[in-house]
Amino acid sequence: MYNIEIDKESGFCFGVTTAIKKAEEELSKGTPLYCLGDIVHNDRECERLKDMGLITINHEEYSKLKNVKVLLRAHGEPPETYRIAEENNIEIIDATCPVVLRLQKRIKQEYISKISDREKQIVIYGKNGHAEVLGLVGQTNGEAIVIEKIEEVDKIDMNKDVRLYSQTTKSLDGFRRIVSYIEQHISPEATFQYFDTICRQVANRMPNIRKFAASHDVILFVCGPKSSNGKILYHECKDVNPRTYQVDKPEDIKKSWFAETKSIGICGATSTPKWLMDKCRNVILEMD
Repeated sequence: MYNIEIDKESGFCFGVTTAIKKAEEELSKGTPLYCLGDIVHNDRECERLKDMGLITINHEEYSKLKNVKVLLRAHGEPPETYRIAEENNIEIIDATCPVVLRLQKRIKQEYISKISDREKQIVIYGKNGHAEVLGLVGQTNGEAIVIEKIEEVDKIDMNKDVRLYSQTTKSLDGFRRIVSYIEQHISPEATFQYFDTICRQVANRMPNIRKFAASHDVILFVCGPKSSNGKILYHECKDVNPRTYQVDKPEDIKKSWFAETKSIGICGATSTPKWLMDKCRNVILEMD
């Protein structure tokens, strides 16, 4: 019989938990509730909430709505979203993660401040097009420079002042590499300040999940394909344990993965619901 352990550290982060709780509370009232973008990057959880009545919309659809309730997910939104809400009498249920909200405010203050006479560049280490990054760039009227990897540092003018921030769910190691590069290449005439704005609840999962992956024969990593955080954590597991398999849903599980296996670990991303990991465990037990 398989010994199966579900990682206690895996599952929704605080911001996602709060957003889903707010959605469930509003849906229980029986009135229509819209959500601007997927509430979480997990199709299975989105389907569950859709069955409860949550209507997911994009920004184009949002701009045409009037006199309704719209939930803003944990990733946050740019100022334009709030302006449209005011114009169209949309009631906002704001589930922006407090960590993201603080970061938005810091970047906005940075943008409107005049620290030096030289033109200042606000740089965000993050994934281009990611919902959180779009909200952060929106605080600068679209002027912030987004770099996703070290190869993109040529977007920065090293002769001008640089203020570096990070998307809350990015890799701490990646952030440090970019900091080091800028420190080595920036002009002596320019100033450089960086702000480690990575969420520790997310960052701390990396060393924890590596220990978990090393402690089992096989790792089942449960995560939707849209999750940026999931991609990072999956590769952390795979790096430690080559017998790591990623699944989106229980139906993806193959019995052949568990040949000559005694210990199985199940873990996931900050967007992976606990109930989905439980379902995966039950499917494996039925295979035994």
